[in-house]
Amino acid sequence: MKAMVGRASERIAKVQTRRRELKALIEGGKTPPKHLKMVMVGAQWSAKSSAGNTILRKQAFAVDHNRTTKICEMSHSMVADRLLTVVDSPGWYYNNTLHDTCKMDKAEIENIMHLCPPGPHAVLLVVGLASAFNASYWQAVQQHMRLFKDEVWNHTIVLFTRGDWLGRKTVEERIESEEGLQWLVEKCGNMYHVLDNTKRDDEAQVTELLEKIEEMWAGNKAPLYEVDLGRAEEMEARKTAKGAMAKRIRKTSQRQDRILRELFRGERQSITDVRVVLVGRKDSGKSMVGNWILSEELFDSTWMKKEFQNQRGTTTCVKHEGNTSGVNFSVVEAPGWSRDLTVPDMIREEVKRGVSMCSPGPHTFLIAVPLSQSFTKADYEAVVEVLTPFGERVWRHCMVMFTWAEWLNNRSIEEHIAAEGKALRKLVEQCGFRYHAASGARFVYPFPINELYQKMLVMMTRNKGHYFAAEVKKKKPMANWQEEWNRREQELIDRMLKAVAQEPDEPLLPPVKMTASSNGAFLPNFSRYRDVWSPKARHWVSEWLTIGAVNSEGTSGIGSMTASYAGKLENDPLMTTFFHRKRRNEVRSSPRQILHRRPTEALSLSKTEVAYTSRQNVRVMGHTIQYRTHNTV
Repeated sequence: MKAMVGRASERIAKVQTRRRELKALIEGGKTPPKHLKMVMVGAQWSAKSSAGNTILRKQAFAVDHNRTTKICEMSHSMVADRLLTVVDSPGWYYNNTLHDTCKMDKAEIENIMHLCPPGPHAVLLVVGLASAFNASYWQAVQQHMRLFKDEVWNHTIVLFTRGDWLGRKTVEERIESEEGLQWLVEKCGNMYHVLDNTKRDDEAQVTELLEKIEEMWAGNKAPLYEVDLGRAEEMEARKTAKGAMAKRIRKTSQRQDRILRELFRGERQSITDVRVVLVGRKDSGKSMVGNWILSEELFDSTWMKKEFQNQRGTTTCVKHEGNTSGVNFSVVEAPGWSRDLTVPDMIREEVKRGVSMCSPGPHTFLIAVPLSQSFTKADYEAVVEVLTPFGERVWRHCMVMFTWAEWLNNRSIEEHIAAEGKALRKLVEQCGFRYHAASGARFVYPFPINELYQKMLVMMTRNKGHYFAAEVKKKKPMANWQEEWNRREQELIDRMLKAVAQEPDEPLLPPVKMTASSNGAFLPNFSRYRDVWSPKARHWVSEWLTIGAVNSEGTSGIGSMTASYAGKLENDPLMTTFFHRKRRNEVRSSPRQILHRRPTEALSLSKTEVAYTSRQNVRVMGHTIQYRTHNTV
């Protein structure tokens, strides 16, 4: 104890000496900026937002017991004759490694520096004194600070919050008691400060922090932490692309839902006994999902620190039953696997046993995925490995169950899916774009099960009310025929839904661009020439165009298809039938009438009927017409 107190005294003396040196620089004429820009980074529940409010002397950032900061937020204020700009950022889960943090949070944390161009004067690394700075916390801080350049440490001050937890100890004694804190403050050049957020009226603690920021500024060669503007543009472009992808995911899910509701209109299943199997890695929230569904605290959902997670958790399947909103639920939770290890054989066997506990078979597999953590390729492969023994049919009964939805705040679940990367998008796609997000708030019962149950009903209706059967028993010949019919019907529906998922947002055919003639005039509007072909012929033209003829980029509207596609037309059955009927019912029109058709009608002339000579002559139905254009095919 005496040794620790001695080391703490030495640190205080070293800090005071350094502060005197830096103050001398300011007094010597190095005037600090009147506008101080600072950003705050740190773990969740480290009281960042409260610290921002204390510094700005106002309620600038929302504060409650849940995670309140999901995106970067900025606020300004005049404090101690200085204009302050403070930016708050989302906090990472306190013992999550950088690998564990979801990509959307990592992008937001990295983006905080770009909100103060050309860069902030100070980075406040917030550490709560109410928590032990153990090995996992230390590792999380080290790794998340790698989101920035190495120069960030020259501009960083460790801001200790919850100073009231020190009691009679000094902050230096607390630093000397933990190896991780010693490393951290030395990494920042012994720049640290303590805030007591319970003393909001104590302006002296804020003024002292601002003086330390100015002293750090005076001692740095670079006046601020310079951001890479190219990186900022890259992140903005990526954010825009992910936003477009999120809209596509939402639209695909809605399209498929509408199609299924229309296909099975009048066939909606009314199932009051639903059997559910919960699968997922450890600490993915499976137990909480089971408790939500049953509206009762039946599954063990004890929260414990990461260091002790390997000593807890079920190693066998657990089953509970209950009635919620008039529906009898049987829920089986399968044991989870560690994400840093391969899935052991024991887990795979237990999942099989969990399916058998839902005799005669489960209606739904809920795959729990926590929104507070990343979802990697290894996580996807682990899910596939667990479900592969049941065959491809199992995916028709699967739904992704996102847990800890409060982590999203005002962001949509589709934004998270798009930002997290290919692995999560692939899992959602493999589950037929069926997913649901639920909050991790405990003891909020009854859980709003209706929306989840409605999604289950749509899936069960799509499966014609059939549960998943791991073993197919032999049936009578007529039953086998019926089974084959159902199988082919399901395959057809699968193909149709996949086609919807792959459907582009924009039309495949680009708009036709009219090309100017050599005398500067443009081709006239052909829309009034509707009587050239019969309605039946125009129907065939429209049907052929729907198949996918590809127009050239610049076209006069006559026969300007790409050569690669035109070469395939002679063998196209639809085109053969079309031209056979067209010639049989051909209207003997003048060449001028034929040319003056709408572009969509004119494009239907095949390459055998339109040919260009070196003199720009057009051959149409036996007539040769001189037609002067430029930039044609």
